[in-house]
Amino acid sequence: MKRAKARAPSVRVHANRRERRRQDSEARILRAAEQVFAETGFSGATTADIAARARLPKANVHYYFGTKERLYRRVLKRILDAWLASGDSIRPEADPATAFADYIAAKVEASQRQPFASKVFANEILHGAPQVSDYLADQVRRWVEAKAKVIDEWVARGLMRPVHVPHLFFVIWSATQTYADFECQIRAVLKRRHLRSEDYSAGCALITRMVLSACGLAAKPVPRRTARAGRRT
Repeated sequence: MKRAKARAPSVRVHANRRERRRQDSEARILRAAEQVFAETGFSGATTADIAARARLPKANVHYYFGTKERLYRRVLKRILDAWLASGDSIRPEADPATAFADYIAAKVEASQRQPFASKVFANEILHGAPQVSDYLADQVRRWVEAKAKVIDEWVARGLMRPVHVPHLFFVIWSATQTYADFECQIRAVLKRRHLRSEDYSAGCALITRMVLSACGLAAKPVPRRTARAGRRT
């Protein structure tokens, strides 16, 4: 009994280290997969390419995620989960103008800091969403319906102008995600080698003013996290 107790802390330490290694490896693979899927699409990507980008053995990719398709779906689900969570500011007790400004800022920031994620999703949609059609029809649709109830409540309370909620989100999504999906077009027009923090801030400010104007809301200052975001290299 004493020997077993003496070994217990060592076993826990070993288990904790193994769990940290697992988490680190999974995170590296997911980051690498985002980049490879964004650059080549699902068909062009290989697990060997992803492993090389992650600087891990190819066997690790299969050990943690099984097949390329399962890894791809995991990448897409992680992207969509993060995007939906960024709309948490849209809740009944919130000020509508502040809620929309925060949501738009979060989406622009995501395009700035995780452009590969947005490009993976764009590629999937352009190919008919074969891997996430069920997610779009279930979680995303229910998310929009839930936010529509909040916005309809704001309208009923006289806090904002009536809007067609699904189309409102379509506009926000397309406007904010263009800073990732069509970054090369924006760089060409602005004569940039890299987009600057002020480019994202300017876009965020304009999108916010447009959305708030359409909703009959007074403009709010651009949230500070977007205004001070650094340039992505």
